[in-house]
Amino acid sequence: MIKLAIIGCGYWGINYVRVFSEIPDARVKVVCDENPERLQVIRERYPLVDTRENWEEAVSDAEIDAVVIAAPARDHYRLSRGSLLKGKHVLVEKPLASDVSQAEGLVREAEAAGRILMVGHTFLYNAGIRKMKELMSSDSFGRIHYLHATRTNMGPIRRDVNVIWDLASHDIAIFNYLLDAEPNWVSAVGSRVFSSEREDVGFVALNYPRGVIANIHTSWLDPNKVREVVVVGSQRRIVFDDLKNLERVRIFEKGMGPAEMEADSFGEFRLLVRDGDIISPWIEPSEPLRNLALHFLECVKNESRPLTDAANGLNVVRVLAAIDKSLAGRGAPVSVS
Repeated sequence: MIKLAIIGCGYWGINYVRVFSEIPDARVKVVCDENPERLQVIRERYPLVDTRENWEEAVSDAEIDAVVIAAPARDHYRLSRGSLLKGKHVLVEKPLASDVSQAEGLVREAEAAGRILMVGHTFLYNAGIRKMKELMSSDSFGRIHYLHATRTNMGPIRRDVNVIWDLASHDIAIFNYLLDAEPNWVSAVGSRVFSSEREDVGFVALNYPRGVIANIHTSWLDPNKVREVVVVGSQRRIVFDDLKNLERVRIFEKGMGPAEMEADSFGEFRLLVRDGDIISPWIEPSEPLRNLALHFLECVKNESRPLTDAANGLNVVRVLAAIDKSLAGRGAPVSVS
């Protein structure tokens, strides 16, 4: 039985309480939050769970094996480091930290402590995204041309990070996972419509090895909620739509390629279009957050490396930091190092 402390019981925190409470091999012993009203909700729903406003008291408890951190991004470094120094395994929501130096420090702390440090990049535990990776590895997919992601909604506007750190971090993690690589450079532009401090609309271009390009559109101001990832190959196109209960993944077998034909005029160029089927593969129903929680518990028990370990989280933070530099440079390309 793995005993857990959960720090932060806002939208994601209370979901972590629910998920871990449903797993037989786990026990949520204590939930921490600075807001007494949120703790009252926990007491009403989970009367056997202890609640505290002081997180340091919770992580100092010798019975606690692991800590789940679902606090604002600005607090991730402080809370993760404090938990690791107390000898606890840590699952922290994305992003791992607010800057590269903090993320690198957490990687070192986890290695020194010999503890699991896992980042909550939830979409890597989504059955639809995993199906995409499986399909892309097939010879029938062909060569990867580009990827595109749209992640928009009407709010909620966050106060601790801009829209790219909030939303695009998901898609950066997804792209890195699908391509088994990190981008060479990024270029980004954004707009501060509602706030003079942080971007609430963003457009990001990423250049990956082997000439693969990717694009991400994020917005807190869009009238339509969209959660879509598109991968275009030479033989197939795959679309993942997280908002669809049915046909979450669709495969378009239509192809397109250059064809030299007799030109009617100088410089004329035509494309040969190949029609094909649209296939919706069966995706096993599962909750990504539960999959993530089960994986974390398995890694703690077996002392094995998580799919989204600290190094994975550091790579995403490096990309986000490069995006910030590009935003400041009005879209100038910035190397990801």
